[in-house]
Amino acid sequence: MSLPAKVMRDGLLEKRSSGLLQLWKKKRCVLTEEGLRLHNCKGGGDGDAPGGSAWSSKAKELRFERMVTVDCVEYKRGLVYFTVVMATGKEIDFRCPQDGAAWNAEIALALVRYKNLQAVQTGRNRHLSSAHLGSTGEDEEL
Repeated sequence: MSLPAKVMRDGLLEKRSSGLLQLWKKKRCVLTEEGLRLHNCKGGGDGDAPGGSAWSSKAKELRFERMVTVDCVEYKRGLVYFTVVMATGKEIDFRCPQDGAAWNAEIALALVRYKNLQAVQTGRNRHLSSAHLGSTGEDEEL
């Protein structure tokens, strides 16, 4: 069993539904080192308290390993609109208030941090496997 990922930010975002009407739905979003978890708002509460009972315990997870980029930033009427692009090509639209630290920037930075850590780990594994096979790299031309 793995340890829970460190929470980097917790708050409200609106996600555009993929249905015909493409309505904006309020979500509690939890940004971690591994991705973005989206919790649905249950009916009956105003949903302003992230820790409150108005939020569903079931969450959809957008993991960084399946994310490509954070795109299409637009500022309109006090809101920031942005798109998360997944490896499958699926685009997920979000919006949030323009005041304060922008969610799109925090998600993008966390994604870059994750991809960089993966690249470093891949490089270390490659180095270790070549060292394990007996290659010192000294006889290779640059």
